[in-house]
Amino acid sequence: MADTEPTPSSLSRKIDGLLRLARRPDGLPFSNEEVAAACREATGVSFSTTYLWQLRTGRRNNPTKRHLEALADYFEVPVAYFFDDEHGAKIAAEIELLGALRDAGVRSVALRAVGLSSEALGTVSDLIDVIAVREAAARRAREAPEAPPAPADLPAPDDLPTADDLPTAEPGDDRA
Repeated sequence: MADTEPTPSSLSRKIDGLLRLARRPDGLPFSNEEVAAACREATGVSFSTTYLWQLRTGRRNNPTKRHLEALADYFEVPVAYFFDDEHGAKIAAEIELLGALRDAGVRSVALRAVGLSSEALGTVSDLIDVIAVREAAARRAREAPEAPPAPADLPAPDDLPTADDLPTAEPGDDRA
């Protein structure tokens, strides 16, 4: 019997998201060991590294209230983050934004936008959208397989007839 990977639950995705996005003061991500130890120390609740890994990967999906409270306290999110999908989605979006703001370039653009008018912010947003579309197209072009070379016996595009080369029907001509 083959060992299959569990399907990540909403809970495991939320825990994993917190661990992926949260950072230590030196900018590195927290390890399972660090988080489990901090939860143990802060609450006195038995919290092993293995148990946190199991929750994070969906191998365990029914933590106690005390474990979820310890994680919520550690990551400074409300416990509702783990239970309420609508509330959790809002918090996840805020966490993603905070993660993006860790990038110095993103932070620089955001700080320079402070104080701009609504119209100017709209222009900046439009420019970012255009650049994102261009970068996505360039990325697709780089990742797309190259077109096969044209066979030598096909005419070059410049040798193909144009609309001006096609015969036109005269009035009263039934051939059209």
